[in-house]
Amino acid sequence: MTATGRRPLTGKQRRYLRALAHGQKPVVQIGKSGLRPSVFDAIEQALVAHELIKIKVARDAEETPEEVARAIEEQTGAHVAQIVGRVLVVYRRRDRDPFYNFPAHWHHTRYRIPLVL
Repeated sequence: MTATGRRPLTGKQRRYLRALAHGQKPVVQIGKSGLRPSVFDAIEQALVAHELIKIKVARDAEETPEEVARAIEEQTGAHVAQIVGRVLVVYRRRDRDPFYNFPAHWHHTRYRIPLVL
């Protein structure tokens, strides 16, 4: 379990999400003013609409991409599947009508309970 009480993504799940996000463009950009409440609102709206998003952190941003990733995971309950340079791939499964479904054999079978992201 992570600090937020969620199970971390498995390696196969991360790889699957990275492949799905490969052709996407960043939908949220974090500028030099850093992580403001308006940025979290934009991330929240994008996650509700898309489930899987890319976020770009500007070079002159106050925070590093790793700090941004940690803050996003804590504030939104999402998973950061990848950090490449200054681009983050972020995923949060919808409660109703999820768009992306992992194959059943990729879930945490040894716990014998459904995976809740």
